[in-house]
Amino acid sequence: MTREDCYHCGEPVLTGDSFHVEILGEERTMCCPGCEAVATTIVASGLTSYYEYRTAPAEKASLIPDELQSLSLYDNDDIQQEFVRHEDGIDEVVLSVDGVSCAACAWLIEKQLGKEAGVSRIQVNTTTNRATLRWDPSATKLSILLSRIHALGYKAAPFEADSQEHQYLQTMKQYLYKLGIAGLATMQVMMLAVAMYFEVFGDMDESFRDYFRWVSLIFATPVLLYSAMPFYINAWRNLKARTLGMDVPVSIALLFAYFASLYATVTGVGEVFFESIAMFTFFLLLGRFLEMRARRTAAAASANLLKLIPRLATLQSGEQIPAKSLTVGHIVRVLPGEPFPADGVILEGITTVDESMLTGESMPESRKVDDVVYAGTINIDGNVDVHVTAEKKDSLIAHIVQLQDAAQLAKPRVAEIADIVARYFVSAILIISALTWWYWQSHRPDDAFWIMLSVLVATCPCALSLATPTALTCSTTTFGRLGILLRRGHVFEAITKINRLIIDKTGTLTEGNISLKETSTYASYSEKDVLSIAAALESYANHPIAEAFGECDKMQGVTNVENVIGEGLKGQYQGTAWRIGKPAFALDDPSDIGESLHQIWLSRNGKKIASFRLIDPIRESSQALVDQFHQAGIKVTMLTGDNFHSAQAVANHLGIDDVVSDVSPKGKLEYLQSRPSDEVTMMIGDGVNDAPVLAGAHLSVAMGSGTDVAKASADMVLLGDDLSKLLEARKLAAFTQKIIRQNLAWALGYNLIILPLAVMGFVAPYIAVAGMSGSSVIVVTNSLRLFKKDVIEKLRDA
Repeated sequence: MTREDCYHCGEPVLTGDSFHVEILGEERTMCCPGCEAVATTIVASGLTSYYEYRTAPAEKASLIPDELQSLSLYDNDDIQQEFVRHEDGIDEVVLSVDGVSCAACAWLIEKQLGKEAGVSRIQVNTTTNRATLRWDPSATKLSILLSRIHALGYKAAPFEADSQEHQYLQTMKQYLYKLGIAGLATMQVMMLAVAMYFEVFGDMDESFRDYFRWVSLIFATPVLLYSAMPFYINAWRNLKARTLGMDVPVSIALLFAYFASLYATVTGVGEVFFESIAMFTFFLLLGRFLEMRARRTAAAASANLLKLIPRLATLQSGEQIPAKSLTVGHIVRVLPGEPFPADGVILEGITTVDESMLTGESMPESRKVDDVVYAGTINIDGNVDVHVTAEKKDSLIAHIVQLQDAAQLAKPRVAEIADIVARYFVSAILIISALTWWYWQSHRPDDAFWIMLSVLVATCPCALSLATPTALTCSTTTFGRLGILLRRGHVFEAITKINRLIIDKTGTLTEGNISLKETSTYASYSEKDVLSIAAALESYANHPIAEAFGECDKMQGVTNVENVIGEGLKGQYQGTAWRIGKPAFALDDPSDIGESLHQIWLSRNGKKIASFRLIDPIRESSQALVDQFHQAGIKVTMLTGDNFHSAQAVANHLGIDDVVSDVSPKGKLEYLQSRPSDEVTMMIGDGVNDAPVLAGAHLSVAMGSGTDVAKASADMVLLGDDLSKLLEARKLAAFTQKIIRQNLAWALGYNLIILPLAVMGFVAPYIAVAGMSGSSVIVVTNSLRLFKKDVIEKLRDA
């Protein structure tokens, strides 16, 4: 591109050098004010990487509003590569949403966006201020959906940890300004108000006393017009959407009190409430500020995972490029002490890797050629070259953050009920407040107004809406520290109710490091030949048994191989049909094997050719898992496709109650469906053949070393292989439910106590403000107990 070409659209510059934008550290020439405006917006939006990786100049810009132009940038395919996931014709993006303060805000966005054509799902998390949006790109554009959110009064953009951190700091700074003004005004107004309360100026001239009212008005006005603005904005959003949020009664109380006081000041008739306005706003902002900080503490943990990925990556050639620009096929070199910049497979070198941020295990794991490594984990002591297998948005860390957000969004039934109650409770507050004013206007007209204000303020159900989401967010993050990834929200309820554990054997109770112990032949084929044929057939399977034949030479000429899930494999060799797998699958006459302990059989045209005995060490954590589930009164069943003899040997060693062996994937699901209706089952598995039963169980767990199909079907993924983590997960879920019950009890109990007291006139406005703000802070602080670093150790000792 030459100097005479526009840096943005590539067209010739015919207007001289009058339009310039600094991009990537250099002044770039633009052809028109439209391109200049668009390029400026791209830079200001933090999307400069568009110019680094675009494959062609942009279309010529048009002079449209900057905000709309900024949103339309997100429709660009090059930009979307960084944050949009594509699956079966549906796009998914995680958004940062600014301005969400309560459950009513989330409900409003979900309700309005859910009506849009092409939107299949929109869920908003009020704790993390993030939303998950799924839509059909052929039916609508992302920019249109973002503009709908903006039209509701919220700002939304694709989630980036650094950008959200910057937005959070800006929001907190604005809150501090508002809080400072409200605090200073409160001190000044209260000095005057307290003096008048005690009639210090009782003998003064009335005109002089009115002077102090005007001074109070001057101090209270900036509080009302500036400090309290967030409450008005949220209330207006709710009213526009014909719904009632928690800031509606707050705004009504502030405006009523101000204009009533203004009228009294101007006319000299009636009472003033300027001190209540200033104090009310100050305490509300203080409570909201502390609440935002506490919620941020919980929300930052998952976002910080993405920060573990380094900004720069070193290619095999020594060139450094941004890590987010790595694509499948790149080869990167990682030195000792450096984090891996992307998911990949080691091509050269041996090292140890710190994977504690994924698995919760502090001990490093050794990694060699062909082993998988993950972005964000630390290369400890070796130089390795890694073949990149996934882009940043498809990395395991990004997947973990996405699933954590989804788990936090999936509300238990108690949370859904609380949100509905909170919405209707606002309507009830407004009605009760009006009736309260009407009653006291007839009996004590001088006190009617401030009693009504107290009712409006004291009973605002902020704490009720915060009770569950803050606890779930903190708990989900702690699950991550345990090395357990939650995929669905019902885990918190189901795991504490299970009374039957159903567990697979190979790769679950056992390590899955299957090795070949003994080979027997029954025909003219040599042991080497049968192993070669078996290895050729097993190379088409993704199962621990297949790995037992991985080091054997593969026979050439084996064709038309088909994997029969849960049974074995069949194919053609030298014009004859060969099968390997269970006796019932491989042999025409399975009874011919007698009481053999060999699990795997190889046949030619249905006749036995060879058999193989495999061994698989039992996991160290399996015994503790079975023992502690027994201690909790939970029965344990082994459900496996292996033969009876090998399954029974493991069951006898571990003390498992029931053994169901030699079953197909369909048979596993049928067994599960045959269980009594009062049984709540948890299934643990790792293979493709476990996917149906994982999907059918009340609660399912996939091993981190298992297949992608199994993990996609499970409710939880155990990132490491330590089964004892599930015991800690069960205690953590029970503790989470305890915290939620405490939060709800406090929130409901507070409102039930304060409401009649406020209606009867026993609660002054400033007491109502302090009580409402304190209630919200107590709920959030209680939830943060789930986030403490020592909570896991305490659960282990419990």
